[in-house]
Amino acid sequence: MADPSIVQRSTVQSPDPAEPPGPGPSLRRDVSLPALLAGLVCIAVSFSGPLVVVLAAAAAGRLDPAHTASWIWAVSIGSGLTCLLLSWWTRTPVITAWSTPGAALLVASLGQYPYRDAVGAFVLSSVAVALFGLTGLFGRLVRAIPTGIVNAMLAGILFTFGAGIFTELRGAPVLVLGCFTAFLLAKRLVPRYAVPVALLAGAVLAAATVGLPLNLGSGGPTVPVLTVPALSWAATVGLALPLTIVALASQNAPGLGIMRASGYRPDDRLLIGATGAVSVLLAPFGSPGINLAAITAAICTSPESHPDPRRRYVAGMSAGVLYLLVGSFGGVLVSLFTGLPHALIAVIAGVALLASFQGSLTVALTEPHGRDAAVVTFLATASGMSLFGIGAAFWGLLLGLATHLVLGGRRSG
Repeated sequence: MADPSIVQRSTVQSPDPAEPPGPGPSLRRDVSLPALLAGLVCIAVSFSGPLVVVLAAAAAGRLDPAHTASWIWAVSIGSGLTCLLLSWWTRTPVITAWSTPGAALLVASLGQYPYRDAVGAFVLSSVAVALFGLTGLFGRLVRAIPTGIVNAMLAGILFTFGAGIFTELRGAPVLVLGCFTAFLLAKRLVPRYAVPVALLAGAVLAAATVGLPLNLGSGGPTVPVLTVPALSWAATVGLALPLTIVALASQNAPGLGIMRASGYRPDDRLLIGATGAVSVLLAPFGSPGINLAAITAAICTSPESHPDPRRRYVAGMSAGVLYLLVGSFGGVLVSLFTGLPHALIAVIAGVALLASFQGSLTVALTEPHGRDAAVVTFLATASGMSLFGIGAAFWGLLLGLATHLVLGGRRSG
């Protein structure tokens, strides 16, 4: 008879189900070089591409270097703690990260609100995510909003980043074309490393053309900056609501899907509830939220991490430890990346989000009867409109839902 602890703590079917996980000794036994390297690759991908979007959002909100470093510290520490502890507790590779689509939303919206109001929206969004996770309402919420509308909203948010690749051509054609070409070649030959290769190629081209001033700052540990949250109706509707929907539907849902596709049976109440709770604690330090990852999760849940699925949790723990180490020196990252040319940041952010944009647009237009609502949602969101102090993401969602209800009622009648 199998050990009952296996059913409780290891949620993936294994070729050797009679082998108990155990705490300390099993960890020493399960550590492997491929799993440790998978965690390293996960961190490299996270900090080489999505971090640029976070920095762009911080710049849009006119944050000073101290608050920007605190933001990076908060999302890194939150990701590290949840990766490390949840992977160890469940004995599955739980990969968490900040929301790149959420950061993209903030690029377009953060500057419209006082920072304290934005932090208040971060807190509200994190509380909502935690409650939806802990109560089991997550699945019902995702099913309530048509998938096409949610993905059209996300595609509208990401549109500016994709277009930004080409709007920078006039100012730095060699840098932009060279970086984009490197991305395409790497995407064909080594797709997992396409964004890091593009960043490396872009840095070399920037140094040779427009210049590449690098500043590592003081190099000391990051000092978190506490911001007392403030609540406002405009930020609640314009930031908290879209962030919650993006976190649940565009981050946590795909993250759970990746784990299930790899053969795991994740406890969504535990994982989403825990990441939401950690997000609440870190929101006053600048974190918009910690969510389940999808792209980097695929790295750590794949057979390349370890042939035995029950030993891949080490990759999640490895990623967690590295998140904690790198995030503790977020000021160095801010000093380094803020010295990069604007064209390079625009191209890297664009190529890092191409897959997300493509996937969102594809899903948005998949269902023929929902295309009208999806197109309305996409256009309204991509327009960047602002009405009554509320950003375009909310209005795109609202107009898309209205279109869906009107045309849906007409078709069913």
